[in-house]
Amino acid sequence: MILHTHTRGNGEPIVFLHTGLQTGLTDFESQREYFSKDFQVLSPDLRGHGQSISNDIQNFFEDSARDLFETIEHYKLKAIHLVGCSLGALVAIKFAQLYPERLYTLTVSGITPVKPDNWIELHKEDVDSQKNVMKSEEANNYFNQLYSSDWKQFILKGRNEGWYPFDDVKSMHEFDFPVLFIVGERNPHETVGATIYPKANKNVHVAIVPFAGHLVQTEQPEIYTRIVEEFIKQT
Repeated sequence: MILHTHTRGNGEPIVFLHTGLQTGLTDFESQREYFSKDFQVLSPDLRGHGQSISNDIQNFFEDSARDLFETIEHYKLKAIHLVGCSLGALVAIKFAQLYPERLYTLTVSGITPVKPDNWIELHKEDVDSQKNVMKSEEANNYFNQLYSSDWKQFILKGRNEGWYPFDDVKSMHEFDFPVLFIVGERNPHETVGATIYPKANKNVHVAIVPFAGHLVQTEQPEIYTRIVEEFIKQT
């Protein structure tokens, strides 16, 4: 499917893939404004999010990667700089596996490189937190206005302990194009990648951002933006 996409600016294309339960316009807001001065910025709603209407998320990561391919084909883009966080980063990694020839660079953040020993405990905490979201009248009103599809399907899918594509994140070891792994220092399950990835693959660059956790682009937007800009300039 061709994703509902907001475009802005001119130049080499850079695509930002949002986090879960966000949209192309509610995430990467400051980065979109900054990069649109020199780049063509594309901000798609991932499958089932925002206005990219679909309730078929059974094979979410691969289908979403193919959606992105169809979308850049629609915009007649030969290659892109691809940037993603969390859910968007996982889609970006799957896209990189399937269509490496369509990438200038790949930037990811908010991913867990290896399965933590206490994954079951961490997963239970996430599920309990998400149950509270579903019970919140304020959250329901907000997401019902933001989404044309059933947003609760993503929370329900996340209750499966095996939902996280750990095998996909290992593929970063094999990418032969420039990759930037950004991680907030406050998330120990993510910072392990700062050691693992560069040792396994010389094409992977690492940036550890202070005073940030899972959502680096939101928690430290200026630092994040400058790092991505410098990475693209250097490649």
